Amino acid sequence: MFRGTLYTKIVMIFIGIVIFSSLVSYAIGHFYLFDGDLFGEEVINSSIGIAEIIEHSDPNQLDEISQALEKLNYSILLFDENGVPLLERSAFSVSDHMLSEVFHSREENGTALLMQEGDDATRLIGMPITVENEPYALFVHLHYEEWLFEIGKITRMLLLVVLTIGSLLILLASRYVLNPVKKLTNAAREMAKGNFSVRLKSKNRDEVGELITSFNHMASEVEKIDKMREDFVSSVSHEFQSPLTSIRGFTRAIRDEVIPKQNQKEYLDIISQETERLSRLSENLLRLASLDSEHHPYNPERFRLDEQIRRTVLATEPQWKSRNVQISLDVEPVEITADKDLLEQVWLNLLTNAIKYSFENETIFIECKKGTSAISVRFKDVGKGIPNEELPHLFERFYKVDKARSSSVEGNGLGLSIVKKILSLHGYTIDVASEEGVGSTFTVHIPLIKETEGDY
Repeated sequence: MFRGTLYTKIVMIFIGIVIFSSLVSYAIGHFYLFDGDLFGEEVINSSIGIAEIIEHSDPNQLDEISQALEKLNYSILLFDENGVPLLERSAFSVSDHMLSEVFHSREENGTALLMQEGDDATRLIGMPITVENEPYALFVHLHYEEWLFEIGKITRMLLLVVLTIGSLLILLASRYVLNPVKKLTNAAREMAKGNFSVRLKSKNRDEVGELITSFNHMASEVEKIDKMREDFVSSVSHEFQSPLTSIRGFTRAIRDEVIPKQNQKEYLDIISQETERLSRLSENLLRLASLDSEHHPYNPERFRLDEQIRRTVLATEPQWKSRNVQISLDVEPVEITADKDLLEQVWLNLLTNAIKYSFENETIFIECKKGTSAISVRFKDVGKGIPNEELPHLFERFYKVDKARSSSVEGNGLGLSIVKKILSLHGYTIDVASEEGVGSTFTVHIPLIKETEGDY
């Protein structure tokens, strides 16, 4: 069944253009062929040449000359001053007025005159000549209908050949041009089926080549997103499955009285901790989902950043005191305009993370300094540190540097992801410097230009 494919449209448009151009060209050529100026000058030049032949020939040879010219579609008449024709046989006639014009032109300049421009394919030239020192009027009649017919026939054949060859060439060229588009269509269908590894090769540097390059880039990004989705689902399942397994196992043991009553409180505390862990995981997932959406509430306000950091330190006092960790606080008074609640979550996550991975009996250094172009907030801990190869993945969701250590340290690998997302929403940046066995430093940069613009 005929379908309006791009290939068909290109071919039909090209053939239509060729046909239209051919018809216009034929019409213009046909009009030009019948234009008097085209043959008028040529006939005048030919007539001058015929006149020279007659003037230098014997009058007795006029019949032979006339017969020879008729084979070339030329007819001639020769009149003396009295209007008597020297040639009786001719396919045309002239009037007395024409004879007068020709003899009168001898007195002026003796040039050839275009006597007739009929609508048919004929031309009549009159000119004065001298034969044996006697004045005569020569009329040359040209009938070129056969010439026009042959020219038109050749023109039509050429146009038909051009149309045929052009159509065949556009058929081949269209297939060549549209073949990459078909490959793109098939590749897109493969991606729709879930095959994100499909890639296309192209050596073209035109628009189609750029389209293929963009498609390959898109496929790579989609493949990465799909891998992240699979990892995310796997990580979420694992994070939920671990506490649920503990809760299920301990509740069954208590129900079946496998655990003595004097030990049940200890296991109930474990169950309570695991439910809190599930609660925190759910809250973090909901928070990330909200931050990822375009409708997350954003409420900027002016507040003292140094005071907010101090309140965060006080709020986490039970945690850092339980590990015998000291806090060194060096914050300058500074005001910013931002979402206060969101930034409070940033400082809480960074400080909690530093407390978790600091060595006991060490000190966490917190600084807030205002520079010339930005405000820097730094959290530095003394702990195990992070390997350099792990740093690029540090802010990925559910990513944990030390899987073995993570099992003994509370956390689900979402804290730093939330930090990164909140800072990105504000237009802030964060960088990490770490050395194994020494510790890590997280530095948040708040551009001062954000404060002067006041466009939150």
